[in-house]
Amino acid sequence: MKCKKCSGKLKVHRMCRRVRMRCTVCGQEYQIHEVASELDKETEEILEKYTAIIYD
Repeated sequence: MKCKKCSGKLKVHRMCRRVRMRCTVCGQEYQIHEVASELDKETEEILEKYTAIIYD
């Protein structure tokens, strides 16, 4: 997945009860619902490991 801001690679970033997508280039963070329509297969498989994703 690519960052909307700089086109860098987004990676799943887990913090205690929260899961975000964070850009490896500019550091921009996205909540899952902000990028849900653009999830690729690789990211979906990573997110499937979590029993719940907290929206805050």
